[in-house]
Amino acid sequence: IVFQIDLKNADPERVEKQIEKLFDIPICECVRISAKQGTNVEKVLQKVIEKIPPPQCNTADPLKALVFDSTFDHYRGVIANIALFGGEIQKGHKIVSAHTKKRYEVNEVGILTPNEQPTHKLYAGQVGYLIAGMKEVTEAQIGDTLFLYKQPVEPLPGFKSAKPMVFAGMYPVDQTEYNNLKSALERLTLNDSSVTVHRDSSLALGAGWRLGFLGLLHMEVFNQRLEQEYNMSVILTAPTVPYKATLSSAKLIKEYGKTEITIINPAQFPDKLSVSEYLEPTVLGTIVTPHEYIGKIIALCQDRRAVQKDMLYIDEQRVMLKYLFPLNEIVVDFYDALKSLSSGYASFDYEDAGYQAADLIKMDILLNGNPVEELATIVHNDKAYATGKFLCERLKDAIPRQLFEIAIQAAIGKKIIARETLKAYRKNVVAKCYGGDITRRMKLLKRQAEGKKLMRKIGNVEVPRDAFIHVLKRQNDN
Repeated sequence: IVFQIDLKNADPERVEKQIEKLFDIPICECVRISAKQGTNVEKVLQKVIEKIPPPQCNTADPLKALVFDSTFDHYRGVIANIALFGGEIQKGHKIVSAHTKKRYEVNEVGILTPNEQPTHKLYAGQVGYLIAGMKEVTEAQIGDTLFLYKQPVEPLPGFKSAKPMVFAGMYPVDQTEYNNLKSALERLTLNDSSVTVHRDSSLALGAGWRLGFLGLLHMEVFNQRLEQEYNMSVILTAPTVPYKATLSSAKLIKEYGKTEITIINPAQFPDKLSVSEYLEPTVLGTIVTPHEYIGKIIALCQDRRAVQKDMLYIDEQRVMLKYLFPLNEIVVDFYDALKSLSSGYASFDYEDAGYQAADLIKMDILLNGNPVEELATIVHNDKAYATGKFLCERLKDAIPRQLFEIAIQAAIGKKIIARETLKAYRKNVVAKCYGGDITRRMKLLKRQAEGKKLMRKIGNVEVPRDAFIHVLKRQNDN
């Protein structure tokens, strides 16, 4: 174990005790280094030689190469970084991908020094790069195994295709920028095969895409790269997670061709009568925090519907908590809330924990009784009222007032669970009445009320684009 000792808040003795307790590594095995001061740097290289064994490979074995990274070059196509666990590879060899089953001819191999240096061959035990005419980065999946044509081998274990866990709608701020944004997305996804892209459109926001990301950080980085590298301004809607539904309706099973479907868009949410159960993704989260913040953090986790799995005191000051979280509860602002409660000292990490049954419902937002498809959302039954109230309040602030009253409602099916009323502009029609018979005043007010009623019947509420951006944007302002 190597750790720095030149940081202002470094406490080497305490850290060594934590490492010994958590990982059962003796204190004598820990190397205290400082790259700034040059302390013990040479010991790191000695430990690498001692502790990391050389690769056990044989060039006489059939070719078995692991793809561990890939990049895209506009002139040469996909460049796959590979580690050879058997055999050898050179220009002209015909190879096959164990995952895609596609066949390629090797155009170039080489080593990284750290720049690409072409060589005649790569041998078992070496790490290098390979160019074989792959057109897209998705063809060079990280973890895939390459082997020679007609010499198949057992693929290296542990390979899993990257599965997006967070979805968000992306739209250009100005629809005239659609083609430029499309071009920027195509170029950016060439170097990031884990992003999934599907065409989407919205009555309010226009044409756009629904993108899938590995996590919220991945989404943030992707969005920043769009802005910084391609100077694109986009509207990114609130992130959602992929839910699943087990169908019980024979008609729907026949339509989809399977009994379990994945829902990434609330508009696709099936009716409860045709579903036996809904499933939501979960993660196993690990929180390490100073002990004085335990109470606040436990309350935060319970508020996010988390189930405690473990609690361990690492030492006198620090505690490790393990919780099973619904992914939807942590995907937006959980990390920020955790850092705020712990004055920045708590750390958070999570790993996929599969799906579990949940009481999910689709909530619609209505304006004067008409549903707004873009604002539909999937929520847990326990959080429906709070979410509906929040969205109605936010819309009330975002929609400009009209000449007639607007009812903003959150509904589950036909049941209204929250409502806000946007008052109409009102002209004082009785201002000219400064005395006389009251019937004159009442007649004017009655005529105005009838006009407002007629206006409400024939008037459509058009939600301005700015209001959608205000309601759908990722950050929670309150």
